[in-house]
Amino acid sequence: MKRTRTAAVLATAVLALLPVTARADTAHPDPRPVTGQQIIHDPTVIRLKSGRYVAYSTGGVIGARLSEDTRHWEDAGNAFAEPPAWWYEYNDTGDPWAPDISYRDGRYWLYYAVSSWGTNHSAIGVATSRSGLPGTWTDHGKVFGSGTTDPYNAIDPSLIEADGRLWMAFGSYWTGIRMVELDPRTGKAADGAPVHHLATRPDEPYAVEGPAVVKHGRYYYLFASYDACCSGVNSTYKIKVGRSTSVTGPYTDSTGTPMLEGGGDLLLAGHGRYIGTGGQSVFRDKGRDRLAYHYYDAEDGGTPKLGLNSLTWGRDGWPAVR
Repeated sequence: MKRTRTAAVLATAVLALLPVTARADTAHPDPRPVTGQQIIHDPTVIRLKSGRYVAYSTGGVIGARLSEDTRHWEDAGNAFAEPPAWWYEYNDTGDPWAPDISYRDGRYWLYYAVSSWGTNHSAIGVATSRSGLPGTWTDHGKVFGSGTTDPYNAIDPSLIEADGRLWMAFGSYWTGIRMVELDPRTGKAADGAPVHHLATRPDEPYAVEGPAVVKHGRYYYLFASYDACCSGVNSTYKIKVGRSTSVTGPYTDSTGTPMLEGGGDLLLAGHGRYIGTGGQSVFRDKGRDRLAYHYYDAEDGGTPKLGLNSLTWGRDGWPAVR
């Protein structure tokens, strides 16, 4: 329901008088409490064959955290001891972004992006490991790239297998989310593979990025981060979702609005101390789906921290955060 302009102004004025910690929104649940090393950005999480959990993230040379139960997390250093030399073609620091971890064919696969802020001269790379633990990764170089003449940005990778084929969603403000097929043998872009367009917004700067694609029932679900990241308590990141019967789309929200026309159902937004929820991924944990993301803690100077929630599915097939 739309509020009148007067009501909206009054509501904003009242909220402005309240402390940040009092602005809880019951429509958006808090993350489950975690202890230990909570600082993280763009988390990707997996339960290893050993039974432990590992989370990789933006920061360092792909920062690593380990946990026995997803409640207490220990700093585990970095995926790599030092940046591979080819990363420096895309930025001066060798700092990778937004990793994505998955398991297939007896190996863990870690995808990541290298770029610089404000440019689409970017690349996605891949590394593999038998254990998935930090310090055990072998880098295999560039998977897919973008240049300043391309209408997309090769960052924020997310892998999914569909109908016996391997796909990678990616993208950011350069017209939003895209997808390309990968060669399952190499894990790199298939020769001559077209780039599919999955989601965007009608106006620049488009502000939709960080895809995660999940299969549930007969649908593929596209989760994406909307609005502004990386500004501490001023961040406006939020997570939206749409679905399609085809992995390459078209994706629509529950009203039927295409995600290529700005559609998307709101799944999780900032509330209370938990500001700018986004950079999300979905992982399977003992038969259940879990949502991992970062938020900026308004009670800790806007420090980015790990958010974890259960992801449930309604009878209508749409996901909800619990």
